[in-house]
Amino acid sequence: MTLSDRLFRHENREADEHSRRTYARFEIARTFVEFAAAICFLVGSVMFFYDALMIPATWFFTIGSLLFAARPTLKIWREVRLYRMGKWRKLAQGAK
Repeated sequence: MTLSDRLFRHENREADEHSRRTYARFEIARTFVEFAAAICFLVGSVMFFYDALMIPATWFFTIGSLLFAARPTLKIWREVRLYRMGKWRKLAQGAK
């Protein structure tokens, strides 16, 4: 089984209390990042109505874009972490 087959599995999220808590924390972080990105784009859009605010508006769009890029980064980071947590559980069970 390849690594991509092992990621994004529901079993990784529900393995135990620690994995459920980790999943929830990452979901909160992803929601915050997405909300912040949307706010940046909204503020930047309004600023574009005024010529004097063109440069700050561009910065808001740039920051919003970075935040939108952070969302899938958090998702893959979460899935790799949950996968590794499962491997640690299996190692601990094998040592008993």
